[in-house]
Amino acid sequence: MRILLTGANGYIGMRLLPLLLDLGHEVICSVRDASRLSVTNETRKLIDIIEIDYLNTPDPEQFPKHIDAAYYLLHSMSSSTKDFDDKEAISAKNFNTYMESAGVQQVIYLSGIAHEDNLSKHLWSRKNVEEILAQASYQLTVLRAGIIVGSGSSSFEIIRDLCEKLPLMITPKWINTPTQPIAIRDVLSFMSGVLFNKQCYNASFDIGGPNILTYKQMMLLYAKARGIKLAIWTIPVMTPKLSSYWLYFVTSTSYKLALNLVDSMKIPVIAEDKRLQTLLGIKPMTYTRAIELAFIKIDQNEVVSSWKDSMISGRFKKNLQKYIHVPKKGCLTDKKTLKVHAPEKVLERIWAIGGETGWYYGNWMWKIRGAIDKLFGGVGLRRGRTNPDKINSGDVIDFWRVLMADKHEKRLLLFAEMRVPGEAWLEFDIDENNILHQTATFRPKGIWGRLYWYSMVPFHYFIFGGMIRKIVNETNHSA
Repeated sequence: MRILLTGANGYIGMRLLPLLLDLGHEVICSVRDASRLSVTNETRKLIDIIEIDYLNTPDPEQFPKHIDAAYYLLHSMSSSTKDFDDKEAISAKNFNTYMESAGVQQVIYLSGIAHEDNLSKHLWSRKNVEEILAQASYQLTVLRAGIIVGSGSSSFEIIRDLCEKLPLMITPKWINTPTQPIAIRDVLSFMSGVLFNKQCYNASFDIGGPNILTYKQMMLLYAKARGIKLAIWTIPVMTPKLSSYWLYFVTSTSYKLALNLVDSMKIPVIAEDKRLQTLLGIKPMTYTRAIELAFIKIDQNEVVSSWKDSMISGRFKKNLQKYIHVPKKGCLTDKKTLKVHAPEKVLERIWAIGGETGWYYGNWMWKIRGAIDKLFGGVGLRRGRTNPDKINSGDVIDFWRVLMADKHEKRLLLFAEMRVPGEAWLEFDIDENNILHQTATFRPKGIWGRLYWYSMVPFHYFIFGGMIRKIVNETNHSA
């Protein structure tokens, strides 16, 4: 069957894709930027890719025909704190236009549990999208989930950051709100189980794990599973805005996502039925088991997808491909070169840069720069990287975004998502003579951009010079 997968490069989409391929389906991945679909070359040969921005006016003539089913995984919560609900409504309406032309039979939408009268803006928007999708002529299946627990999920990573970094917490009262977490593996089982299941047509189902827990209990159970001592005190005076700043500075989440999450965390999210569990014969795993499985993936360096690699975690929301050609005119550069005796080993070190490995020289200075960036509303260093030795275009490496990662061409190109008065690139390239070129390029915006660059020149001298020497010399000595 021909399956359309929207949001294919998102957290859920990246995990659902291999599952659909294993089931023998022909998958069409719908993304805004094809170059950011982080899959292997072998997987790319098995799928079709189309570039569609559902916020733009629909052009059904450019859309594939004869689609049997589609997964609707489009959300805009993290891109804005003001108009994300309007964007989600527009995307849903335009999606319906495309589906009418494609003759789709079934659409599966992953929504949020929303049974309270006073919903957060986030949950209200999810419910509104359900209503928009239900107006189309296809068979709609809605799965409503709460907190999703899995390696790389935003909820899991926020809890992980808090518990690992803060042995003592003073928390807002929403930490006592009950919720019903569900493991990512169970979410995928439900999503694949309802596909072409006629008993699930034009129906909505709550999906949740067996445990109803407060956020405080979730953190305490996480700490117990990890062998961490954790003490939590709750105070009633912390405002939503202050709570958002607390999450933003302590965890890897963006401020916009933190603000929207805090707004939703005040609402109880409890599944009201278990119909789908009975219908599909699925017994969801416990919260503790979900944590254990998440860390198996983390420890084995097999995290399939992370919310941190999505564009919403960064500073730029538009197509990054326009930055892939590093400009020369009007730019300031710092160029370093060294002879390489073991190019393959050098590439391994370059491909492991950032995250827990660090930047090989002056890591304390990188950490200070990350803290300053976070202080001024930037992404800082807390995003790290999803895998310690694998890089795909579109991935995150601390406060950089990967524009190109080609081991065959021996080139890695990064674009800065830190807050700077201009645009910055960092490139590593080994030429045919085995010379490593390390180039930092900065295109300043106005006089402040130039002042910023020249104020950083002394630090660049030590940081960039030390970095290339550490990358090359240690591999040369071992060659």
